[in-house]
Amino acid sequence: MPGLSFGQERSYTIGVPIFSCAQRAKRRFFEIVPGAAAWLTIILMVVGSWRLPTAVAVFIILFDTYWFLKTAYLFLHLRSAFRMLRENVKVNWFAKLDTVATSDGASGFRLQASGNWRDLSHLVIFPMYREPYEVVRESIERILSSNYPMGQLVVVLATEERGGAEAQATAERIRVEFGGRFRSFLVTTHPENLPGDIPGKGSNEAWAGREAVQLVDRLGIDRRRVLVSVFDIDTQVAPEYFGRLAYVFLTAKDPYRAIYQPVPFYFNNIFRASALSRVRAFSSTFWEMMQQVRPERLTSFSSQSIPLATLIDIGFWERDVVSEDSRIFWQGYLRYDGDFRVEPLLYPVSLDANVASTFWGSLQNLYRQQRRWAWGVENVPYVFERLSGNRRIPFRKRLFWSFTLFAGFYSWATSSLIIFVLGWLPVAVGGRDFNGTLLSYSLPHVTSFIVNLAMFGVATSAVLSVALLPPKPAWFRPRHYVLYLIEWLLVPVVYIVFGAIPALDAQTRLMVGGRSRLGFWVTPKGRSENARK
Repeated sequence: MPGLSFGQERSYTIGVPIFSCAQRAKRRFFEIVPGAAAWLTIILMVVGSWRLPTAVAVFIILFDTYWFLKTAYLFLHLRSAFRMLRENVKVNWFAKLDTVATSDGASGFRLQASGNWRDLSHLVIFPMYREPYEVVRESIERILSSNYPMGQLVVVLATEERGGAEAQATAERIRVEFGGRFRSFLVTTHPENLPGDIPGKGSNEAWAGREAVQLVDRLGIDRRRVLVSVFDIDTQVAPEYFGRLAYVFLTAKDPYRAIYQPVPFYFNNIFRASALSRVRAFSSTFWEMMQQVRPERLTSFSSQSIPLATLIDIGFWERDVVSEDSRIFWQGYLRYDGDFRVEPLLYPVSLDANVASTFWGSLQNLYRQQRRWAWGVENVPYVFERLSGNRRIPFRKRLFWSFTLFAGFYSWATSSLIIFVLGWLPVAVGGRDFNGTLLSYSLPHVTSFIVNLAMFGVATSAVLSVALLPPKPAWFRPRHYVLYLIEWLLVPVVYIVFGAIPALDAQTRLMVGGRSRLGFWVTPKGRSENARK
């Protein structure tokens, strides 16, 4: 495989890079751009509504029209993804593995001509901090209930030294209870205060990954035949996950140049979540579903899988970033000069929705979680700087990804504010002259009409959310279906308070820099016998 050495790990040094003044200025400029663009848009909307209300009103009508067309376009993708995912869940993927005759010839490596899946091992890494035993146990039990030979699975429970004695005790309890049911079970402890590390999932995964490679070697497993699945500690796999993963890997055109991405369903505790948390959870799930049928725009997120040989070659996860789950895609994309992709699995894994012991605690945690996700904007300077200096990547690819990456974060921080808040400003502050025009009279009606049309997509999302609900608890009654549909009326609040504002918060922090930069915030997780009714 060109550019990929299976024999040993690439040299990979973490430390403070040395930049010239020009390089520092370039990076700082790219850090400022996302937040500056978002704030400039908001300021121009406010000032323009006062000084140039006609121009702003025309812009709002055009923007709302664009938003409606985009919503309709994404709705078609959501329906397509829903249909394919539902069909994939019905398939016995483990049984289908025997039908795979050959694997990837493009990369220069072929598995045996028959029984390919038997040559594959799965390395599963669960990074954990201080999550309770019940959360960890459920995730391990779901793996054990998979339709796949446990003798081909190696599980790593990646703990943190800073998690304290209780976390270590939880990991040891899990190892004693479940360790003997896999080919091997490893507990790693990521040391505290390592040079070049920041506290967070990425540095823990990188440490655990290197420890796991040594275990793979001791077991005599060929590194080229290992698929690494790195899961959040609350990730619960569907029964055919490993069969589906192996099937897609074995039938992919160039399997070593890809990350394999499932669809995250935030359903583990969905019946305990507040209405706001539930709508946000479903919205995140639907976005990831839509992206799966737009693979040319798909980047890695949350739980994912990657060939071990590829992971070693690109240097594992970076240890000094918060958004390591998306950064790993960019590491591969830049390492292989654009010849790298995310391969959609169109198959679910289930994670926790945001739930706390109190309603306000849930809202605070939800905001912090969304802000941490929005901190993925830290990839913008990283990618822009490296794309602009890599002429080996075709110009059209550099332009496409630069625009796609920037537009995604820009839209995240501004679209909901423009649609639901700023769009009414010309009428409110445009003055007597503007308010006497036909455009002033028409603007609220046109905007309301377009937004109401787009709400058809919201209604469809509500129906799909009910269709996707996991098995219902004993207290669930028919009236709850009605409540779960009605709560989608909260979409404007959710998209603004737990969408645009945390995104704007994250981009502002990146723009300001220094102490404003975010570190990794661990979403609290837990279990309770009393479900929310």
